[in-house]
Amino acid sequence: MEGPYLVRAEPRGRPSTTELHGQTYGLKASQIRRLRNLYKRRLPRNRLVSQEFARRIAEISFEIGRQVGALVNRRGQVEYVTVGDPFRVELPDFKRVRGGPGRFRGLRCLHTHLRDESLTRDDLTDLQLLRLDAMVAIQVDERGLPTLTEYASLCPPSESGELVEVHPPLPPSRLEFDFLEWIESLEDEFAEGQRGTEVAGATDRAILVGVSIGKDLRAEERLAEMHELAGTAGVAVLDVVCQRRSSPDPRYLIGKGKIQDLVVRAWQLGADLVIFDRNLTPVQIRHITDLVEARIVDRTQLILDIFAQHARTREGRIQVELAQLRYRLPRLVGRGESMSRLTGGIGGRGPGETKLEVDRRRVRDRIRRLDGQLDQVSRQRQTRRVKRNREGLPVLSIVGYTNAGKSTLLNWLTHSRVSTADQLFATLDPSSRRLRFPKERDVIITDTVGFIRDLPPDLIAGFRATLEEIHDANVLLHVADASSPDVEVHIEDVRALLVELGLGDKPECLVLNKCDKLSSREATALARQMGGVPISALTGWGVEELLRQAELLLFPADVEEIGARRIHAIGRGA
Repeated sequence: MEGPYLVRAEPRGRPSTTELHGQTYGLKASQIRRLRNLYKRRLPRNRLVSQEFARRIAEISFEIGRQVGALVNRRGQVEYVTVGDPFRVELPDFKRVRGGPGRFRGLRCLHTHLRDESLTRDDLTDLQLLRLDAMVAIQVDERGLPTLTEYASLCPPSESGELVEVHPPLPPSRLEFDFLEWIESLEDEFAEGQRGTEVAGATDRAILVGVSIGKDLRAEERLAEMHELAGTAGVAVLDVVCQRRSSPDPRYLIGKGKIQDLVVRAWQLGADLVIFDRNLTPVQIRHITDLVEARIVDRTQLILDIFAQHARTREGRIQVELAQLRYRLPRLVGRGESMSRLTGGIGGRGPGETKLEVDRRRVRDRIRRLDGQLDQVSRQRQTRRVKRNREGLPVLSIVGYTNAGKSTLLNWLTHSRVSTADQLFATLDPSSRRLRFPKERDVIITDTVGFIRDLPPDLIAGFRATLEEIHDANVLLHVADASSPDVEVHIEDVRALLVELGLGDKPECLVLNKCDKLSSREATALARQMGGVPISALTGWGVEELLRQAELLLFPADVEEIGARRIHAIGRGA
């Protein structure tokens, strides 16, 4: 636990049997000796707290006028003794102690209360964050004797969603239940609850955290999109935690109280991941990782992982790795699990370099090598584009929001077999095909990676070789999912990204795809409202009209010729 009263960090292994923690200043030598003697006390294995131990700790706490705490293992041995002030006790830092799935820390905290008070919010917070067996408050009367003892424990998963159970206070002598049997039964309930949340076919289980900042009108849409992204990545979302804030917390993004609840909720459900629907700063990742034992993933990391799963060609793998390294480089902080995928396989250190400096240097070197390889890919693409330009073939590029049906449309138009799937970012590697229009005219049609709201800048930079294909396009086929309730928002997002990429002035043909999921009246009304061409790339409905519209944009001279013929015919009729 963080706090101003920690004496020093413990070395690895069993703690010193005489080390005192907390506010030991100003204590007499005899008082320090009595506190250290608590390490010699041993509780019965099957008792939460004994009357004799409660009396010993109450006496010394009353004498020094400060709260005294002891962390006791399941063998009844005292592992830590700490001293607080009259109002609270600071627990030592033992976060390195890790429990297994469904298991507690194996330590219970017994501490005194000098002001006849119940368990405090700080007590319950420590119970949750440290995953203690129990938090026990021993009330001390005006004579220095223990009176009532109140204890709290974590709750297994339930429909009520409760995280902590506070048990009725009793005198220490009345707490006669079998502690070992009780704690093992409670752990079994947690383990059973975690097994109950297993999802077939999912490689990971996650809790999704949604954060609304200010007047966020797209919070629900963003959460729905994150659900779909998680499913594409093979992650099952077990629960959703939402919070609305006026501004993001600089340390945790969400509030401290909410992050505490998240710690227990993730453990209750046995979540492997905690996914945030916003990007996290390096500082936020570090602080959240210090509290939550599950892996922390933000929006950009999730998208990058999906890209890594779907990259098939050498070019695609280079682009994904480059984007991942650029994103992770500023997040190398030298601690926690955020470095786990980057530190493996790194060689010897240079003179005077720390491991963190070596990690950063190696990552920068790798980025430079990948940049060079990507430049080579860009030159090869440029060579193909020059050859294409010599042939005088116009280029038709398919763009649009991810999972709008772009690859399905390419397959229908060119009788190809480009891989398709009803999931986000199914296509990463661009595909180019020839498409023949009437009058024996050919064009090059290219399928590109799907866009998404707030496309990560590192991803845009990494995929520059792919996006260069769009720059050379004569016309853009902007494909949108007409069946999506957010179709208008998706169209706006794609157009905003095109402007950001310097492609806002490209001629565009809006294609409203998946109209087979709508009635013909709905499809026609939507097309009239948005100025698009309604089609179904799955059945081919409306594709002929799309080709006519695309031909008019690709070959504007035909429009002038048709117009001139009409004027000439009218003149002859006059």
